[in-house]
Amino acid sequence: MGKISLEGIEIFGHHGYYAEERKKGNTFIVDIILTVDFQKAAVEDTIDGTINYEQVYEIIKKEMGNSVKLLEHLAQRIVGKVMEEFTKVSAIELSISKLNPPLSGKCKKAKVTVQYSREEFNQF
Repeated sequence: MGKISLEGIEIFGHHGYYAEERKKGNTFIVDIILTVDFQKAAVEDTIDGTINYEQVYEIIKKEMGNSVKLLEHLAQRIVGKVMEEFTKVSAIELSISKLNPPLSGKCKKAKVTVQYSREEFNQF
């Protein structure tokens, strides 16, 4: 097993509990770590034995374009789409950060992180 990561994906989106957040939008940072058996790709130098992370990026970009209230819900949707698309993925860790969340004090980001094995996710 190995890990494939996409880190620091910066996307503008319209997510937030408050209507004003969804209207105005904000910058979000997404990090994803996929656990994959990519032994075949390592030996044969073929993408068939691994995950095309360009396709993972496109899934994230598409889901980030659908406005939701909670980062937790958004994370669940992204994990579900990636698990559905890539059967080679045995586990996912995903973090979504909202930069400068609307708080009464200074805060660089609010962050949600989820981790699922395929078996855990399939229980939903």
